[in-house]
Amino acid sequence: MNFNSNQRSKVIQGLRSFKDTLPTKIKKIINKKGTIYPDILDNWKHFVGNDLFKFSFPIKYKNSNKINNSTLEIMIKRGKEIDIEYSKNKIIDKINAYFGYKVLEKIKIVTFDRDETYYEEEISYESKKKFHSNIKNVKDESLKRSLSNLIKVFKSR
Repeated sequence: MNFNSNQRSKVIQGLRSFKDTLPTKIKKIINKKGTIYPDILDNWKHFVGNDLFKFSFPIKYKNSNKINNSTLEIMIKRGKEIDIEYSKNKIIDKINAYFGYKVLEKIKIVTFDRDETYYEEEISYESKKKFHSNIKNVKDESLKRSLSNLIKVFKSR
């Protein structure tokens, strides 16, 4: 197994960075495939546009191998599947253009219904009273106002 030449040529006292301890072949794999999904997450709004951004989210990226093509699984709100279905090719083209080579070959759609995924628990009166008393004990006025505004937002939902 070949090790990074930087690791062998220098003697550094103390801690060494993790990337210098990895073999060269593993570093190449991580550099090539390790940043694809985080880059897709960071630029998702650019890839799909404002309309689909509100209703969709990439959940998994699978690299290609001898059997399967590279696939991106997208979670989309029920009822909006047709919009993402029509723009699949455009999204694939934008992602591949961003990376400069063919990173993605197919998109798989997974639907969800907002009512099924979120569980809202009713907060008891005692908990609310305790929370308000804890806010009153906060000495920083700006923090106290921010917490009060946060409570108002949650009450409005």
